[in-house]
Amino acid sequence: MTWRESRREYGRRMNSVLDYIDRHLGEPLDLETVAAVAHFSPYHFHRLFAAWMGETLGDYLWRRRLERGALLLCNGDQAILAVALSIGFGSPEAFTRAFKARFGCTPTSWRKGAAERAQALLEEMQARRAQQMRKQDQVQRKLDQAGQEGNGDDADSFKAWEAHMQVRIVQLSACKIAYQRYIGPYGPGVSRFWAQTFIPWLAAAGLTGRSCYGIGHDDPSVTAPDKCRYDAAVVVPDDYVASGSAVLSSLPGGCYAVARFEGTGADIGDAWLTLLRDWLPSSGMQCDNRPCFEHYPADAQYDPETQVFNCELCLPVRPA
Repeated sequence: MTWRESRREYGRRMNSVLDYIDRHLGEPLDLETVAAVAHFSPYHFHRLFAAWMGETLGDYLWRRRLERGALLLCNGDQAILAVALSIGFGSPEAFTRAFKARFGCTPTSWRKGAAERAQALLEEMQARRAQQMRKQDQVQRKLDQAGQEGNGDDADSFKAWEAHMQVRIVQLSACKIAYQRYIGPYGPGVSRFWAQTFIPWLAAAGLTGRSCYGIGHDDPSVTAPDKCRYDAAVVVPDDYVASGSAVLSSLPGGCYAVARFEGTGADIGDAWLTLLRDWLPSSGMQCDNRPCFEHYPADAQYDPETQVFNCELCLPVRPA
């Protein structure tokens, strides 16, 4: 399968998810069910969906249900309760609260100004869809331009794209790690945890100069920021005995897409987004249920003045 075909296949699978959601707005739509529609791993589906659509699955469901409710209010005389139940709300009160937060008025007021409101809604939906398509078109044009600059062969074009992203498909070995856990919002707090807690512990434990890993266990679009778990880890010998607050574990091996990153902590989220949104759909691969992580080799660099560092983004993959 060429990279263009692979990207089109990702598009078809995501569109099948959107179609399924629209057909089942009145039903419970849990993560496992929706991910299974497109044959994606539930473990990574939230992140894939957000990268592709530009909004989380939960936000998309909330928006689509309320947009459907608004259209039903404009185009019929159903009771508010019937409309609420038909789009997955358990009560008219819950529907009214959500509707007012989304559209700035109650369902009853919306219905009274049906024609004007329907037109405004239609224009908003069209504008949002056009913006989304423009983003996807921009990505596709970049891919097409890469192909035009080469010899026209899809395989060579995708190799050029991989080289630009510096992505390698590698087999990583499982390893024993000792980690310390940070719980809280990802971002500056993680950087402080490394500087103030993990690195001093490494020095005290005599583990400086070894490969380290950063493992985010939760998706902040799903898990409350103050509940997100992040492990700062270091590779240790098989006979190592953990000290202090460190915990022993293992990092699974297997096939990973590995991309080099250089930048600041503020940039790394965008780098992950690029890997998931731009590279993965064109690669012929998909995520599996192993964790994503950042690998900090023994020679990884960090500039305390600019806060620029380098690492490898490791995405667990298998053939699509």
